[in-house]
Amino acid sequence: MALRSAGSGKVSRDAVHHPLFARFYARISVNAETRMGMGGVRDRLLAGLSGRVIEIGAGNGLNFAHYPSAVSEVVAIEPERLLRQLAVESALRAEVPVDVVPGAAEALPVKSEAFDAVVLSLVLCSVRDVPRALGEVRRVLRPGGVVRFFEHGRGGGRAMTFTQRALDRTVWPLISGGCHLSREPVAALREAGFELGPYRRVMMPEKGPVLPASYCVLGTAWRPRIGA
Repeated sequence: MALRSAGSGKVSRDAVHHPLFARFYARISVNAETRMGMGGVRDRLLAGLSGRVIEIGAGNGLNFAHYPSAVSEVVAIEPERLLRQLAVESALRAEVPVDVVPGAAEALPVKSEAFDAVVLSLVLCSVRDVPRALGEVRRVLRPGGVVRFFEHGRGGGRAMTFTQRALDRTVWPLISGGCHLSREPVAALREAGFELGPYRRVMMPEKGPVLPASYCVLGTAWRPRIGA
């Protein structure tokens, strides 16, 4: 196992505690699998992965059913207690081995360079310290290892970006479990030293109203092999 003591970092085991939002998210995320096409997005996000994978911010574990059989193990980090309990239930139904572990993105309770791939799925919007979290992604990923990401962030015209920033400064993080609307995940990955591969913009829902959280990006990045 690549786990280390969860007490070795500076972030507590239950650093995230949003029980009301967790219940709401668990309900809407299941509906989004078919109504918003999230099931197909998860298939594209995880296609072709193999070896040992760490998923950061696993939520209620809806990705687990989409991992290909070439994945030998998934270590799923989830800091919110209720979502972690639901993720454990999802792990029992998965066709690949999944170990659900408490922890936060800024202090992952695993050994360095222990994983072939990292999965980031709607998590960078809510971490407290994005550069620190991505520094942890670099630490736990082997040189040449892959990052698969599906994140939402800044998008639209001037009026929409103004709205996103205004919501981030006021009510949105409070009602949405610490989520932020105007972060830029691709730029953050680049600034953290990852090599960006192919990525594309995705609107969620693909058809329907355009919301401040609709602007998503699905793609791939790598930890460089040299100078990593």
